[in-house]
Amino acid sequence: MSPKRIRNSGILLLAAALLAACSTTRRLGADEVLYTGVKKIRIEPDSGVVLSAAAESAVKEPLSVAPNNPLYSPYLRTPLPIGLWAWNYLYSPKEKGFKYWFYKRLAKQPVLISKVQPELRTRVAEQVLENYGYFGSRASDSLLLRKHGRKAKVNYTLRIAPPFHYAGISYPTVEGGLKSLIDSMHATSLLRTGAQYNLDTLTLERQRISRLLRNRGYYYFRPEYLEYLADTTIAPRRVDLRLNLKPNVPEVALKPYRVGDITVRLTNIRPGPTDTLRLRSATVIAERPMKIRPRVLARALELEPGQLFTVDAQSRTQTSLNKLGIFRSVNLSVTPLDSLHSADTLDVTLDAQFDYPLEAALETDVTTKSNSFIGPGITFKVSNNNLFRGGEVLALKLNGSYEWQTGNRNSGGRSSRLNSYELGLNANLNLPRLLLPESMTRRLRYAGSTSFQLGVDLMNRPSFFRLIAFSGSAGYNFQTSPYSRHALTVFKLTYNKLLHTTESFDQTMDENPAIAMSFRNQFVPSIGYTYTFDKTYGATGNRRFYWQNSVTSAGNLLSGILRAFGERQPQNLFGNRFSQFVKEVSEVKFYHRLGRRNNWLAMRLLVGAGYAYGNSEVMPYSEQFYIGGANSIRAFTVRSLGPGSYRPPRDDRNGYLDQTGDFKLEANVEYRFGIMGRLNGAVFLDAGNIWLLKNDPKRPGAELKWKGLANEIALGTGFGLRYDISYLVIRADLGIGLHTPYPNPDKKGYYNISSFKDGLGFHLAVGYPF
Repeated sequence: MSPKRIRNSGILLLAAALLAACSTTRRLGADEVLYTGVKKIRIEPDSGVVLSAAAESAVKEPLSVAPNNPLYSPYLRTPLPIGLWAWNYLYSPKEKGFKYWFYKRLAKQPVLISKVQPELRTRVAEQVLENYGYFGSRASDSLLLRKHGRKAKVNYTLRIAPPFHYAGISYPTVEGGLKSLIDSMHATSLLRTGAQYNLDTLTLERQRISRLLRNRGYYYFRPEYLEYLADTTIAPRRVDLRLNLKPNVPEVALKPYRVGDITVRLTNIRPGPTDTLRLRSATVIAERPMKIRPRVLARALELEPGQLFTVDAQSRTQTSLNKLGIFRSVNLSVTPLDSLHSADTLDVTLDAQFDYPLEAALETDVTTKSNSFIGPGITFKVSNNNLFRGGEVLALKLNGSYEWQTGNRNSGGRSSRLNSYELGLNANLNLPRLLLPESMTRRLRYAGSTSFQLGVDLMNRPSFFRLIAFSGSAGYNFQTSPYSRHALTVFKLTYNKLLHTTESFDQTMDENPAIAMSFRNQFVPSIGYTYTFDKTYGATGNRRFYWQNSVTSAGNLLSGILRAFGERQPQNLFGNRFSQFVKEVSEVKFYHRLGRRNNWLAMRLLVGAGYAYGNSEVMPYSEQFYIGGANSIRAFTVRSLGPGSYRPPRDDRNGYLDQTGDFKLEANVEYRFGIMGRLNGAVFLDAGNIWLLKNDPKRPGAELKWKGLANEIALGTGFGLRYDISYLVIRADLGIGLHTPYPNPDKKGYYNISSFKDGLGFHLAVGYPF
């Protein structure tokens, strides 16, 4: 071993010894014990008892207190407790100077056994088990002391008793109109005879009944007016449940109300003279000039005089007015209780103040894209948020950016010389309603919108080409449930034109006819549909499921029209060939929070396919799939993988242009955890590739085939840091390549990376990868 290597090894051993010698209990009092986490939570059910997954998660929550510097809370800690070291060694009684500033930034108060209070937490755990019906269960704790009693882990033991089940369920006995409503709720009750006792279900049932009654006119009814009486003497582990109205429920809560007079007061930022006008359902008192069309206002009012007063209609009215985006504030009030007396109607008053319609914004930022480009950008945007007095938004946006690419410069044997700049001017008009016949929109529960777009974008890759793209589109956006959103593009036309190309780029195009066809000047007329399902669920919102499916069809309608007029393929539009293809992309994401802290397991699966036919041999280059980069397989630079097992020649600096495909498969798993303050970490595993659906002799091994498919899946792992500043997440990821889809003559076997260094890919990005 060389003297230099011996010296470096000695320095590392000395540093490790010094760190190990640093005490984390130096400043603790004589009777204080540092809490270092939970050793184990033992669950010991009685014979035949099965603890439900929901109850297990709930009972572990109060016991899972995070120690200092947690890695996998509450069981594992990071090996470098920087916060505790700073608390022990950097303390200064003087509240000034660099040492004190450094101490305040790094030090973390020690988590003590006396603060955790294991005995109190066992009592809380017993209460949680009772909430799930496991009455008679017991919880206990014990300390595992170490370091001469200065540190301790906690062991918890949970002995689970058999659960209680419902023997019978009775609803309140009432008279009058309330009786038929209560009776009708039995069929949809959350409570069932024979089901296991659950306090959460009892609470949800009270809320359900109250919500149903408030949507039948009983505006002043509240869940707390209902109470449960339980009898556990009828049989072992059985409970007879009765739901009753509490004594002395206010009279107003047992009486249905109808909507009375509706008054809308509209005020401007600058006060002016008022006018009064009568709508079909309301009286409007508005300051001049009136900045909303009466028809738009009437459409937003869901409450109707004479109808039963429902809280859903009240909420929809406020939501509809707020969604117009033209009001600074919207407040709704009803007849005060002390003014009701024996009245059976509720008068409604709406107070809304208009906001400034014109808005200008100048933004400078650092952006990151899915293709691994990062760089500074500037955007100037001017918008009118009430163009036609109906909440219509016209926005003009001028943007420019300069970008460079992050990643592994050794991927594919080429450096990443993909710096570029972009300039764009776009106009968007958004109407807060669907421009469709009323018969088609009458049954929609959620307001939709109609959008129009016109734009021009210039992209310059100095070493390759300069391209300009003109685009225009029209579409609809609407919801059918709180979780389901739809975007329908009824028409979109894009025209791509190459303004300038370099000699090396032309040479690459001459050698790759299929790629050249995707870059030619062409129109892309298309229609598209995107469905998005996004739902957060779980008792504490600890899980989220997201699915988005997009379908695009280009050129088919235009081709059919031209064929009807006798024009055969190849067909042209204004003297230029137009594209014809279908494309579908489906993406599924699942997020699950582990424990009470902000630790998440995030997963993604993406499948995409596109097929060109008829008037096109290949899809436009902008529509083709690529893989790799900051938001994909992070061990590899964007467009350094695929298609299939194909690998461009090492000396071809433009070879990345070949690395696009018609089919994409990608999967990602990432564990995200907190480190210290706003600093978070992640470990990840990425896999995927792209393929061609048609054989290309210029790219051998690129076609999708089942045989050998597993070996053509690129695989990478790695770790990263994220700094969260609330409105922005700055991310740094280091990817580690494990397998490339192309064979490596220098390295056999599954791990076919030439060297560890060649398999590293570093990415600096903004936002989470998915």
